Amino acid sequence: MGLLSSVAFIQSVSVAIGQSKSTSDSLRSHTLNAVTVKGARSIVVETLPEIHGTYLMGGKRSEVIRLSEIDANVAEKNPRQIFARIPGVFVYDMDGTGNQVNISTRGLDPHRSWENNIRQNGVITNSDMYGYPASHYSPPMESMERIEFVRGMGSLQYGAQFGGMLNYITKKADTTRRFGFETINSVGSYGLRSTYNAIGGRIGKWTYYAYYYRRHSDGYRQNSNSDSQAQFGSLQFQASKSVGISAELGRSTYTYHIPGPLTDAMFAQDPRQSSRSRNYFNPDIYIPSLKLNWKISDRTSVLWTNSAVLGARNSVQLDALATVLDTINRATGQYRARQVDIDNFNSYTTEARILHRYKLGGIGGALAAGVQLMSTDLHRRQLGVGTTASDFDLTLTAPFKRDLHFRTKNFAAFAENHFYLTDRLTVSPGIRVESGTTEMRGTISYYDNATLPRDISHHFALLGINGQYKLSNEVKLYGGWAQAYRPVVFKDIIPASVYERIDNNLKDAYGYNAEFGLEGRWQGLHVNVTVFDLLYRNRLGTVLLTNPDGDGVNYILRTNIGDSRSTGVEALLETQLFRSEKLLISGFTSTAFNNARYINGRVSTGTENRNVTGNQVESAPRWTSRNGLTARYGTASLTIQYSYVAQTFSDALNTAVPSANGAVGPVPAYSLVDLNGTWRIKRLLTIRGSINNLLNQQYFTKRPTFYPGPGVWPSDGRSAQITVGLNL
Repeated sequence: MGLLSSVAFIQSVSVAIGQSKSTSDSLRSHTLNAVTVKGARSIVVETLPEIHGTYLMGGKRSEVIRLSEIDANVAEKNPRQIFARIPGVFVYDMDGTGNQVNISTRGLDPHRSWENNIRQNGVITNSDMYGYPASHYSPPMESMERIEFVRGMGSLQYGAQFGGMLNYITKKADTTRRFGFETINSVGSYGLRSTYNAIGGRIGKWTYYAYYYRRHSDGYRQNSNSDSQAQFGSLQFQASKSVGISAELGRSTYTYHIPGPLTDAMFAQDPRQSSRSRNYFNPDIYIPSLKLNWKISDRTSVLWTNSAVLGARNSVQLDALATVLDTINRATGQYRARQVDIDNFNSYTTEARILHRYKLGGIGGALAAGVQLMSTDLHRRQLGVGTTASDFDLTLTAPFKRDLHFRTKNFAAFAENHFYLTDRLTVSPGIRVESGTTEMRGTISYYDNATLPRDISHHFALLGINGQYKLSNEVKLYGGWAQAYRPVVFKDIIPASVYERIDNNLKDAYGYNAEFGLEGRWQGLHVNVTVFDLLYRNRLGTVLLTNPDGDGVNYILRTNIGDSRSTGVEALLETQLFRSEKLLISGFTSTAFNNARYINGRVSTGTENRNVTGNQVESAPRWTSRNGLTARYGTASLTIQYSYVAQTFSDALNTAVPSANGAVGPVPAYSLVDLNGTWRIKRLLTIRGSINNLLNQQYFTKRPTFYPGPGVWPSDGRSAQITVGLNL
């Protein structure tokens, strides 16, 4: 029979079967003894249904990870464990374990997952889709029921990001009870302690759910402690069988003590050391939303979502290379003043979607269509002169040198249609039209503002088509092609100095995702293999030019430098290896090959421009492989996971020898082993344990070119955590 969870379960069934004819010629039923059925699920990854709410997902690669069904370090939301079964996920460790999820796929930039359309319960959480699409909102993983991930093939429906949609679905209230309570508490290495407490229930037509979360960690490196908080509240009113209204408010904030970059020599000497003791980062983000869900008929549904991203991204730091020491000046007896940067986000979205099933002649169909309006105002203040203190302090002693607004108004309309040509074949064409303008206004103290680009237009008609063919009930072929684009973001058009100029004709990145795959599910076996091709035109960078007036002075131009292409294979295999009455052993391999290359382009090296055609794209490993073996006995499970990530480069030039300051050079390949276990006791009590990086490998994942500073950023060595959850 079908199984509902990854742990063994017991179910008693009483049945009345069999009929016998008595002497009175009456029927008599016989009640058998209770039958106990035991089982466990060896296949963890699900696929979104063809019609998912008001979305069409047939013909696209998608994955659903239910956190209750995997052994993973949830307390520190370890991405390589949580996303282990999604092949090709590149993990960037940047803000200390547990603070932020930074991932990408198919050779895209992993910085704060900003190549993805990030959502919580379908609500956009990217801070500013046109100015700074990073997701600074960082809720606890203890609050999540599942994670849905759709590659870029679905971009026509949810937005034009190349990386796809990452949708975090929060836990819901138990609607069979008026009041329920859950508490999850963790302790671990390096001073980790966290607590998550949630309440929920249903009273009449009202359903409520809320949580409060706090977390502290001293950090693996010196000067890397962090403190986090998060709150969330949801209230739903079921006005009738067909109309529901829901309101949600989420907030996350943390303060991270930034330990600073290292040189390669410093990393080899002691990866836990720090080059900074006075650097801090602090996002504080609110996500309010209001939804109307109206089921007009059995065939037609409407979803209207209104939401906002409000808050700030704050930092105070000495922003310099690792070779620049932050020491006390002997003459003044003080540190130098730090740099203060503050972003304020004001992003508003309203989106109306309709899903309609129909039959035209002998062909069935399903239409998903809608409109989206976005209005954003990113207020960026940078290069403020802060204090000489050592604590987290945003006080200014001199004004900001940059005080800018980045305002966008954008309209999008989209439609996609499933045509059920036969019982096995579905074809789905679609279109998305985007039209909007971004205006930059404000001042830069060191720059002639008249030379800055003031307005950037976004006008696109994006097309796509995909389909699937069911070879049987267990096996299907899927694939398609869809265009995508990524707006020019704020950082791309701000000159770093008077020696830089901005191309007044900057173009948004555009291109497409294409994929073809096969997925099969048999008893105890799941296979999903995809061949993909991602074209990314108009990448941003800098080139060296000479003034046209003949004075021979060189300058740096920030402009579109070239195009890249990623082609490869993503493969997932989950299988049952052994089963007995009480013991189940299963395994998985999630492996991707990605050939991400510049197909044309040139960049400046400081004194000249160099051709980068054929070079490997930054932070794009050719091989990523995660493999796990899970043993389940009764309600307990233990998973050992091996991860491998191939070498990457920090720059388009593919600099092979690290610079003395650590800013450029290769990122060596690394292999990691993790051990995680879970024990569920009568549904009320859950105990999780983790040993991360079991072999204590010293490694790093990226050399960033901007925040939090160029250089080597070591990832965590071996650590251990234990989590106890109680559900009442």
